[in-house]
Amino acid sequence: MIIELASVEILPKKINAKFAPGEIDLDSEGNLVSDAILDAEAVSKSGKVHIGGRLTADIALDCTRCLEAVRKPLEIDFDSVFVEGAEDELEDKLEIAGEDLAESFVAGGIIDLKEVVREQLLLNLPEQVYCRDDCRGLCPKCGANRNLIDCRCDDDEVDPRWAALKSLR
Repeated sequence: MIIELASVEILPKKINAKFAPGEIDLDSEGNLVSDAILDAEAVSKSGKVHIGGRLTADIALDCTRCLEAVRKPLEIDFDSVFVEGAEDELEDKLEIAGEDLAESFVAGGIIDLKEVVREQLLLNLPEQVYCRDDCRGLCPKCGANRNLIDCRCDDDEVDPRWAALKSLR
């Protein structure tokens, strides 16, 4: 869904959009497993376009400890600010400071809502996700998932570089 900056007025314009999992690419960060539902509005304030509202989606991420897939529901409240910029301004190095850091320059006066949704999903992904609170992770020696099996790797084996420290007891 595309929004032209010139079409956004002072009165809020409702935006209701649904994006299928195949439409949003989250790179290797995770996978969208349900429709991303955008319920927002666009409004023009002081020459800037604000798009704000709520985004809901389910994401499949890898458990930080055991790498099993974990489904995580996300509910994101956001407010993105867009400013129209000329192509040559976008290519030149501009000095941006303060509250201008929260603004996005838009070339050609067109905002792709799919990119807005993608950006919000990536910005709001949790840093660590666990399949369960007591996840035991992977064995550092054999790589077995300790939640599924008890591997027979010797936990008392010491790296030979640190073996001399054992005599300090």
